[in-house]
Amino acid sequence: MSAKHEPNAQQIKDQKLYLQMGMTDEEFALAEEMLGRLPNYTETGLFSALWSEHCSYKSSKPVLRKFPTDGERVLQGPGEGAGIVDIGDNQAVVFKMESHNSPSAIEPFIGAATGAGGVLRDVFSMGARPVALVNSLRFGDLTEARDRYLFEEAVAGIASYGNKIGIPTIAGEVQFDNCYSKRPLVNAMAVGLLNHEDIQKGVASGVGNTVMYAGATTGRDGIHGATMSSSEVTVEEEAELPVMQAGDPYLEKLVMEACLELVKSDALIGIQDMGAAGLTSSAAEMASKAGYGVELNLDLVPQREEGMTAYEMMLSESQERMLIVVKQGREQEVTDLFAKHGIEAVAIGKVTDDKMLRLLHKGEVVAEVLADALAEDAPVYHKKSEEPAYFKEFQAMEKTEPAVNDLTETLKDLLQRPTIASKEWVYNQFDTQARSNTVVAPGASAGVIRVDGTNKGLAMTSDCNSRFVYLDPETGGKIAVAEAARNLVCSGAEPIAITDCLNFGSADKPEVFWQLEKSAEGISEACRKLNAPVISGNVSLSNEVNGVPVYPTPTIGMVGLVHDLSQTVTTEFKQAGDVIYVIGEAATEFGGSELQQMTEGKIFGQVPAIDLDVEATRQKQLLSAIQEGLVQSATDLSEGGFAVALCEKAFGAEGLGAGVTVSGSAVTALFSETQSRFLVTVKEEQAQAFEAAVSDAIKIGTVTDNDRIVINGDNGTLIDGSVEEFRTAWKGAIQCLLNSEA
Repeated sequence: MSAKHEPNAQQIKDQKLYLQMGMTDEEFALAEEMLGRLPNYTETGLFSALWSEHCSYKSSKPVLRKFPTDGERVLQGPGEGAGIVDIGDNQAVVFKMESHNSPSAIEPFIGAATGAGGVLRDVFSMGARPVALVNSLRFGDLTEARDRYLFEEAVAGIASYGNKIGIPTIAGEVQFDNCYSKRPLVNAMAVGLLNHEDIQKGVASGVGNTVMYAGATTGRDGIHGATMSSSEVTVEEEAELPVMQAGDPYLEKLVMEACLELVKSDALIGIQDMGAAGLTSSAAEMASKAGYGVELNLDLVPQREEGMTAYEMMLSESQERMLIVVKQGREQEVTDLFAKHGIEAVAIGKVTDDKMLRLLHKGEVVAEVLADALAEDAPVYHKKSEEPAYFKEFQAMEKTEPAVNDLTETLKDLLQRPTIASKEWVYNQFDTQARSNTVVAPGASAGVIRVDGTNKGLAMTSDCNSRFVYLDPETGGKIAVAEAARNLVCSGAEPIAITDCLNFGSADKPEVFWQLEKSAEGISEACRKLNAPVISGNVSLSNEVNGVPVYPTPTIGMVGLVHDLSQTVTTEFKQAGDVIYVIGEAATEFGGSELQQMTEGKIFGQVPAIDLDVEATRQKQLLSAIQEGLVQSATDLSEGGFAVALCEKAFGAEGLGAGVTVSGSAVTALFSETQSRFLVTVKEEQAQAFEAAVSDAIKIGTVTDNDRIVINGDNGTLIDGSVEEFRTAWKGAIQCLLNSEA
């Protein structure tokens, strides 16, 4: 829409045109009150984008305040592009997780690729060099053609962007459930490293300092992307959605290298990427955080399309763009620095002392709004919360075992479930070795990279069992954090902090808001108990298809510190004769389990209980044992329970199998998803020392050299099969589903 066709302020109010931009009547009235006049078309666009849920967190802010965000290692908590945690030796790790759910439901390749690109910019805008990518993905169960398409394209998009920019993808998770059919969740996490003196923040301060624009040109792509990401997408709407913003990883690599050189210069005042809401969010947020104003001359913005309006330029979400504030008089240095990398950087404005975001276009002031009004003073809502009827119903149910006729066949069936099956089809598309610092690649409990030039490592993982969160949000929230920490401990890392991606349905539904509140309480309690504060994150609401919300999915991205890389441990068996231990006993806990979903076709009942004191003790004892060199392999027990974990330990070890004995009910012993449990192997000569170090360890058998899985119970053999037959079921399941024509 060209400027001359834009409706005037009175028409916007009378015709309620702001509703189309995602603003409510009350919000428009509030904007009018803040301005002391009616907002014009461009100003209405600014308010609607920055007051969208995606930018302002207006519904989730009261919930986010529950999170513990401080800790002895925390250098930067939530509020900047990414969080920062000290790892000693003047070094710090920088990380953040972001969602790109709405774009990925429409254009999965582009949506997933730009998700990876955007979260990388969050990290290098802090001054950190990105060293790894992690992802957390949710799709329908692959029985429908649309879900197979979304899955294949989203994975290809992530791989394309990460591989081309040269950042290894070293960890992640993929889960499948029909609640995500046509509404996938695509969460991308980036991890970077910096020295303390290179930490940068997104601030626009110092009157007269110059605001510069660097990177790709601005087009009409992604206009109102933030608003779209704050609303439910109905399947029939696909044809009417806005132009998607495509990413260019080769250009981003150049922008990244230029920015990492720029952070070493004392000419730099502040830097922020143009993410959701583009130029609007970066300019308003940088000014608001610093307590200054910003004046931009939009005639100077590099544009790739003819006749762009102020509205279009401010709300475009074209990728690979950065907003930079530099000391007055140092502009040419910065332009030259970017030019050296083949990137355009131009002055487009200045920092002012009046706290306004002022936009000039074609010689006129086209918008003038207090930066705080757009950023800090966005409305905050305390949404209605109501416990859903299903929760009481499930809590009242007895804990029962699913009926199983053939234990061996059930184990094979579980291994073929796409959530449990091998994810090689996914991670084989990723460059997992870029930059040559990968120590443990995908397929293990967590990915591990070397901290360049040291003997330290960073372990990373992403986790959330959304079925547990649906059945019992508070317990499910605790379990998500605990499982992430377990995966790090099993790799030999000390968990140090988390980032999160809170994926929920519409907060206007009291039952959904209750899920959000309760899961945040569970996450907070687990973070405190396990000493892993929340340092960054993202909220993605309105994840619904035709009014039906996905399962509440508060994804936890966690990073841990491997103090000495010689202490790194992996999942698979190492040698025959090693003693196999299980830490923790199984209970009859099948609510939300993979076995329940498989046998009943639905989930119900009480989820497995979790005692965070027991969890913390077991993690601490196991980590100490690993650090003392007493552990050969380790994995936690999660989806599918004990029998699945035992098989997975054999799959990565050629020619090795296991002979173990379990007690109690066979179905519970083999398939229960009781929490806080681990399966580890120890050299025979270290068994006594290990038992002294880990109080809940139960010796159950040995690693064998006969390539068989043999599990005995109280009354004889429960399972006896070759590793190869189990591996075949596990390995080809996802490819088989993708090849189906149904």
